Amino acid sequence: MTREVADFPEPGVQFKDLTPLLADAAGLCAVTDALAASAAGADLVAGLDARGFLLGAAVATRLGIGVLAVRKGGKLPPPVHSATYQLEYGTATLEIPAEGIDIAGRDVVIIDDVLATGGTLGAAVKLLTASGARVTGAAVVLELTELRGRGAVAPLPVSSLHTV
Repeated sequence: MTREVADFPEPGVQFKDLTPLLADAAGLCAVTDALAASAAGADLVAGLDARGFLLGAAVATRLGIGVLAVRKGGKLPPPVHSATYQLEYGTATLEIPAEGIDIAGRDVVIIDDVLATGGTLGAAVKLLTASGARVTGAAVVLELTELRGRGAVAPLPVSSLHTV
């Protein structure tokens, strides 16, 4: 229930589109349940921009806990905590609010759609940890194993529902 898009967002990148899976009620429920099982014990979910927002909110609802949207740079009003990282096709920045949400000492699990090179996940771990959270693990729907992204966050436990 996924779609592969060649040369997006740049030539040579094989984009894995999970939109068809998320639009299917049974697929979304199955993914939510599986990700929630991986997130058991957390008291906050951090959903990564943008599909991680959808998945993270669903998982948090299933677990009865809150969700924190980890945004791409420039989308939040200041002040923010931020982390810049490398993508396979450039650089990017993640941000969370510096005020209004206290994550210090909280057990946080990170939810995202795809683990590729590990840059986004690694930056999220650094950002959340620097803000005082205890990142207890991460869960993704799809892991692209040939890109070795898991190594970027070792020894953090990462749960993948599907690997290619």
